[in-house]
Amino acid sequence: MMIGGHSTGPEQFGTPIFGVSEVSGLICDLLDDARLHQIWVRGEVTNYKNHASGHRYFSLSERDGRDSALINCAMWRSYAAGLTFAPGDGMDVLALGTVEVYEPHGKYQLIVRELRQAGAGPRHLMVERWKKELDAEGLFAPERRRALPAFPQRIGVVTSPTGAALADIRSVISRRYPAEVILSPTAVQGEGAHAEIAEAIRRIDGLVDVIIVGRGGGSFEDLFPFNHPDVVRAVAGCRTPVISAVGHEVDTALCDFAADLRAPTPSAAAERAVPERREVLRELAGFEERMRSLLLHRVAAAAGEVEDLRERMHPRRLSRRINERMQRLAEHEELLRRAAAGRVQRERAALAEVRASLSGQNPLAILERGYCIVEADGRIARSAASLAPGERVTIRMMDGRAVAVVEEITYDEDL
Repeated sequence: MMIGGHSTGPEQFGTPIFGVSEVSGLICDLLDDARLHQIWVRGEVTNYKNHASGHRYFSLSERDGRDSALINCAMWRSYAAGLTFAPGDGMDVLALGTVEVYEPHGKYQLIVRELRQAGAGPRHLMVERWKKELDAEGLFAPERRRALPAFPQRIGVVTSPTGAALADIRSVISRRYPAEVILSPTAVQGEGAHAEIAEAIRRIDGLVDVIIVGRGGGSFEDLFPFNHPDVVRAVAGCRTPVISAVGHEVDTALCDFAADLRAPTPSAAAERAVPERREVLRELAGFEERMRSLLLHRVAAAAGEVEDLRERMHPRRLSRRINERMQRLAEHEELLRRAAAGRVQRERAALAEVRASLSGQNPLAILERGYCIVEADGRIARSAASLAPGERVTIRMMDGRAVAVVEEITYDEDL
């Protein structure tokens, strides 16, 4: 800054200028207070990492009403070897250590020499209780999950408008597929963030094809709003398929269990939400090639069928086929005639046999040989004893009947 052509730097006012290393040194001197050496600190473990080197890195957090505090901790391998339990996020612990500053980064941390278990942190206990309650409501049931649309046109994003998550999602989608990104802005951490997130989800539901809910990485406290039942119920109640992308791959929030799909990061969520443009074009090219090949095959087959029909319908071949059919028809006609004549002859012979058999059994056939049948009162007189003198009888002969009166009855003595 220049005023009236003269420099007005801090040295003009007698203010000393420090180098960065000098400031770090001053901070070290200030922290070199006996009250910060070998002290016990109680807090809830968050962001716990067991490094491959054997060192342990974590934070201790404390929440008092609406205020919260956090201190970074490091426990070197030599101290960690004496641990009698496996630390983890959410544990309430007592840590013995000294507050020191790491001058290259200007960060202070608690160098932990001893760690004791005090109990589970209240917030982690709350999350476990919420998890059981929401699971009992059926919000985490696998059968509730829906498939994502194959070719979405609008992607809804519920996150902070200033966070890196939104920029990552937009970058991935613009590179992969021409879908529109619609933001439903919300706070993603802090007091009351859960209510804003739930409202942002409901606000965009039904206006897009897929909803991505999430944020970048952070501590357990930063991600805590995404564990709240209000957010979980808003995700579960969505008509639109939801992808949950809260934190990094190792982070888990309750809304992950209610979503239709969990992505390890916001960028991964964007990759799951839309297809890869080049893959789609490659598949379309494959479909086009298969359709062209199939069409050419069908055209060739149809051409062969037409040629075969043309050959079969040629006049010479058609006349020959007609003659062949006429010859077969004549042969079949002669066979039918012979079969019918044979059948008639056999039936006539059988009928003659039946007639002869019936004639032999006819009781009236005996009349042709000169015999008669005598009937009295409509009954056949089988013996002379059945008649009486003066009785009128009917004599039945071969060609007619005669009425007579019995004058005398005689009996054969030899019968």
